[in-house]
Amino acid sequence: MALGVVCSDIFFVGGILFGSQYIDISESQKTIAGVVGSAILFTVGVYYFFKKAEVNYTNAVPSRMDRAGYFLKGFAMCIFNPSLLFHWVTVIAAASTLFKVGAPHRSLDIAVMFLTILIFQFGTDTTKAFYADKLRAKISVKLIHRLNEVAGIALIIASLVILDKLVTHFVFAPPGA
Repeated sequence: MALGVVCSDIFFVGGILFGSQYIDISESQKTIAGVVGSAILFTVGVYYFFKKAEVNYTNAVPSRMDRAGYFLKGFAMCIFNPSLLFHWVTVIAAASTLFKVGAPHRSLDIAVMFLTILIFQFGTDTTKAFYADKLRAKISVKLIHRLNEVAGIALIIASLVILDKLVTHFVFAPPGA
C-alpha cells in the first residue's frame, strides 16, 4: 500500500509542476485564495474539535488480497485525499521560492528535494503500517478524542494566523512594513 501512496505523490507532483507553468496569479487573487483556504482550515478545525471518536477492534483480514490490490488501494486512498494535494502544492511553492529561476543546478536541487521527501514519506508510511496493528490495543476512544481536539485547535490557530497575515495584521505586520 505504501508504494501506491508514493505513486499518488508522484502523480500530484507531476500534475502540479506541469499545471502551475500556465497560471499567473495576481496579489488580490492570492489574498482571496488565502482567505478561502483559511476558512476551509477553520471549518475543518471546528469539525475535528467536535468529532466523535470511534474505535473498531475487530481485525478482519481479507481472504485474498494480492499486491496489486494493496497498491491500488493505497493509490486510490491518497489520490482522493485533498490534504495530500495541499501538501504537494505547499512543497512545490516552497521549492519555487527556495530555488529561483536561473539559479545554477536548479533542476538537480529540486529533484533532490522531491526525492528526499518521497523517500521520507515512503519510510514513514511503511513504519506506520508496520506498527499500526501492534498499537491497536493501546488506542482508546478517549485518546482519539483528545488527539482530534488537539488537531482541531491546531488547525483553527493556523487558519487565524493565515488570516491575520493576509488581512487583519493584528499580530503580524503587513509585508513590506
